[in-house]
Amino acid sequence: MLDRVSLRTRIGILAALVAAGAVVLVSLAAFFTVRTSILATLDDNLLQRAYAAAQSRLADPAQLATIPPDVLGAGDIRIALLQANAVARSAEGAASAPPLGDDELAVARGLEPYSTRTASSPDGPYRVVAVQAGSGRALVIGQRLEPTQKVLTTLGTALPIVGGIGVLLAALAGLAVARAGLRPVQRLTAATERVAATGDLRPIPVSGSDELARLTHSFNEMLGALATSQEQQRRLVADAGHELRTPLTSLRTNLELLAAADRPGAPTLPESDRAEILDDVRAQIAELSQLVGDLVELARDDPPVVLHEPVELTDVVERAAERARRRTGDVEFDVRLIPWTLIGDATALERAVLNLLDNAAKWSPPGGTARVQMIQVDDWTVVIEVADTGPGIAEQDLPRVFDRFYRADGARTMPGSGLGLAIVKQVAGRHGGAVWAGRAPEGGALLVLRLPGRRPVG
Repeated sequence: MLDRVSLRTRIGILAALVAAGAVVLVSLAAFFTVRTSILATLDDNLLQRAYAAAQSRLADPAQLATIPPDVLGAGDIRIALLQANAVARSAEGAASAPPLGDDELAVARGLEPYSTRTASSPDGPYRVVAVQAGSGRALVIGQRLEPTQKVLTTLGTALPIVGGIGVLLAALAGLAVARAGLRPVQRLTAATERVAATGDLRPIPVSGSDELARLTHSFNEMLGALATSQEQQRRLVADAGHELRTPLTSLRTNLELLAAADRPGAPTLPESDRAEILDDVRAQIAELSQLVGDLVELARDDPPVVLHEPVELTDVVERAAERARRRTGDVEFDVRLIPWTLIGDATALERAVLNLLDNAAKWSPPGGTARVQMIQVDDWTVVIEVADTGPGIAEQDLPRVFDRFYRADGARTMPGSGLGLAIVKQVAGRHGGAVWAGRAPEGGALLVLRLPGRRPVG
């Protein structure tokens, strides 16, 4: 049932229940403490009177009948002198005697020095005390408890009323505290509803430094990450559309030209021109295939995963270098390797190294040499340096060469999608590594891929 009510109401109910439990405990403790204190005071008073009377002429049975019951100053007191043989005498006979029993008889027989108890009688309950009044007898005094019970009844009625008011105030205070304390939660709820309804990812204002403020900070960080992801998706789609437009337009133009040449009555297209157009179409299709593959690879955006597969990095670099030589026959690759093993994805690592080599080959002049070198940094880190002899990378372009679709001004007229180095950065991140760019001693660009692992033993 509580699951169907609001959190604020549940906090109010919990506060009321806690207050009710505290009120019940305090009320019971107060009631029994006051009751015990009143009865103890009454017993002390009666015992003092009884001892005083036992030492006076009231202890003489001959004089007892001549003394009125209010001799001790109270009309609600009864007095009797009890013999050891259970015979009792009082001022006005048995009608004016207090309730008598075994406790009082034990005092008269000398078994107990005194006794106190609550006893019943036809005219109401009495508090009865008995003290020894000489050999073989006891003086018994009884006082009606009706006035005391009225006080206790009033107290027993007042405590629940006051406690009920306290419980009500506690519930109201709990609701007020819940309203104030849950205000940040309400803002979070409104923000999530706003995000779901409008897609607005603006952060929520934060005040304070408590747990709810930390929760709001975390939610704002989540909104920021979501906004960044959305922006990356928009930019990826926009950049992909821009990159796809050029080869698609050229491909459509070539196909329309071939179709127009095949129409009846159209001028005959020379065979050399037809072959050139077909070669151009094949190149555009290959470029589109590579671009789509790169887009699919980047759009996966998988989280870093450690594959439990040992990889010999030396073999990976050698295979990538061999593929790069077949693609670019006019560029030499100076490969310098060291043994190195890591846990990862061999296919992805080969793709990353091949992209670095393709970039070096693209910027190296014909007949130039690209250096590929593995350097051990420490016992658990290795770097792969790929240096070319081209014009190098401008200083303002160094921080952005690994961004998606980023192409320097001098690279816009050259083939490529602007995704190859972005894939290198993604592969490095998945393996716990990093990438960066700089200027090579040879004068061209220096691209560095850092990876974890270790040198094989033996």
